[in-house]
Amino acid sequence: MSQTSTERLREYLAQLPPQAQALLMREFERAIERGEDVAVANFVLEQLRKVVRGTENDDDDEARPRTDDPARLLFRPLEPFLVESNFPMRAGQIRRTSLTPVWQWLGRDGAPEAASAFEAALAAIRQSGSTAGLEAATRKFQLAAAEAIVQVATPVQGDDRQRALSRIGPPNVVEDLLSIGAVLRAREAIDTLGSRLPGQIRALTPSQLEMVTAALNVPSLQTPSLLPFALSLIMQRLAAPWQIIRLAIKMAASDDEIRVAATPYGIAVTIALHDLSFLTACLRTDIRRSQFDNVGEQLKVLHDGVRGLRTELDLRNDSAWGRQLTSIRAEISNSLQSEIESVPGRVRRILRQRADKDIASAPKIDASEVEEIAALIDFVAVCRTYASELAINEVTLRTYSDLQHYVEHSTESLVQTLRGGDTKARAYRHMQTKAAIRFCEILFGHDYASLMNRAAENAMTGERKASKAG
Repeated sequence: MSQTSTERLREYLAQLPPQAQALLMREFERAIERGEDVAVANFVLEQLRKVVRGTENDDDDEARPRTDDPARLLFRPLEPFLVESNFPMRAGQIRRTSLTPVWQWLGRDGAPEAASAFEAALAAIRQSGSTAGLEAATRKFQLAAAEAIVQVATPVQGDDRQRALSRIGPPNVVEDLLSIGAVLRAREAIDTLGSRLPGQIRALTPSQLEMVTAALNVPSLQTPSLLPFALSLIMQRLAAPWQIIRLAIKMAASDDEIRVAATPYGIAVTIALHDLSFLTACLRTDIRRSQFDNVGEQLKVLHDGVRGLRTELDLRNDSAWGRQLTSIRAEISNSLQSEIESVPGRVRRILRQRADKDIASAPKIDASEVEEIAALIDFVAVCRTYASELAINEVTLRTYSDLQHYVEHSTESLVQTLRGGDTKARAYRHMQTKAAIRFCEILFGHDYASLMNRAAENAMTGERKASKAG
């Protein structure tokens, strides 16, 4: 890709809202995991990370290969769990922006001797031209870093500990510190778990649950600090991430939320609800920006997730999980309902019949606006598929029915008006007719739209022939 194209891509990515950036990043990471379009996914992911981190200088990033960067080597086990700092956090995630302060602290106060030895070992490896010894040197430093983190985070004397933590970085970095240390220490267990999981799990069926349970049966992964990361790794392999709750239900041997919450695996339900809430925020942002390209997929994921939690878990309305799920449904409904209700008015503004004398002052019909309204009609049609579970059934069915009735009636009326009127009025109504036929294609299908298109052409051709005969 040329430099100009790269700059255009980065400019486009920078304009996306944080929720959309996070969603895009997650989708490309999953694509890489599945082995799909790896070259493209890696390139876009790298540009997206530069945008979020505010890194504009390609030369600095390319001056040193990734495998030759000591910090990257140290923190490589954290890669599957990194998120950008402006995205909502949950258990099983670490802020990417926390890595630099921790790296600097390790070299300055945390483990300076181990850091110096690691960089010296890397220099010797580079000189030798071989990678022999790289893995051993990296692992040795990872364990030293994990030990230094445990020591500084252990509450011995409150004031001394607080002072030491304040030297590492701001509260967000300190909040991530123990997670960083835990993942570094358990790197082998996490790598083994990843190697025992399929690249993609289409459905967490009973047989797949047995396989995942066996892979998770490692004492170091069962601790409160590491279990969320193990679950996050599993979720990245799931085609439907909400199904992680099935693991919690299996471990509790019950679908009762009280029994599920009483097990360590109850965190899986909290994680699933957090991710649904985050996707809801992404949906709301896309709708506000009139970006409907991914709405169908987002609605499907939300619909399946909400239905899955409602049907597979016995949730109480007054419990924390029950209230959170209710809040998610309400937020989805509110985001969709206002947009759905606005569609008929926009359609009427385009297709409304006007007298010949009013057409001169009528606003011109913009092709881009017609396509935008067509996308909205398609959006209503998509919502209809998932309306019941997302609490928008009544408004969606009513709006879709109104659109069908109005567009069908308006199209037939507009075709009739093409047979008469002055030239300017007919030209404007022809544009209206083309817009109506575009809407018909979404509401009634290609065959009906083709039929109305032929009728419009015949009306225009018949009028021209009649004029010539006169």
